[in-house]
Amino acid sequence: MLIREAEITDIPAMHRIRLAEKENKLSNPLAVQEGDYIPFLTEKGKGWICELDGVLVGFAIIDLTKQDVWTLFVAPDMEGKGLGSALHNQMLRWYFTQTSAPLHLGTEASTKAERFYNNRFWEKTGTKPNGDITFIMSQKPLHLFS
Repeated sequence: MLIREAEITDIPAMHRIRLAEKENKLSNPLAVQEGDYIPFLTEKGKGWICELDGVLVGFAIIDLTKQDVWTLFVAPDMEGKGLGSALHNQMLRWYFTQTSAPLHLGTEASTKAERFYNNRFWEKTGTKPNGDITFIMSQKPLHLFS
C-alpha cells in the first residue's frame, strides 16, 4: 500500500471511485464534477490517494479553508482492508500540523461511514436538514503521531 499526495492527474480515478460508492451515493451524480476537485488540491487544501500495485483504490481530501473533510472514499471492492484508516490518519496528521482549529465533516446517517467516524473518536455534533450527521474532531489525536 502506498499513500501519497494526490495530483491533478489522479482526479479521473478518484471521481470513478466516488461515483462507484454504493451506500453514500450522490443524490445527483452531476453535483460533483471532476473539475470540482482541482481547487481543493491546488488552493483550498490537500488530498491523498492510496494505491495498491499501482492502482488508485482510495482517496481523501481536506478543505483547509473551511476546516472540513471534503471527501474520503475507498473503492467498494477494497473496503475493510485498512485503506480508509490509513488515508484518515494521513489527512489528520497533515491537518493538525497546519492548524489547531477543529475539523468538521458530514456523512449520511446509519451508514458504514458513520460507523467509521464513530470508531475513530469523532464527536457527533448534530444533524443537517438533509439528515446527514455532522462530526467534529476538536483536538489533535495523539495516537496518530506516535
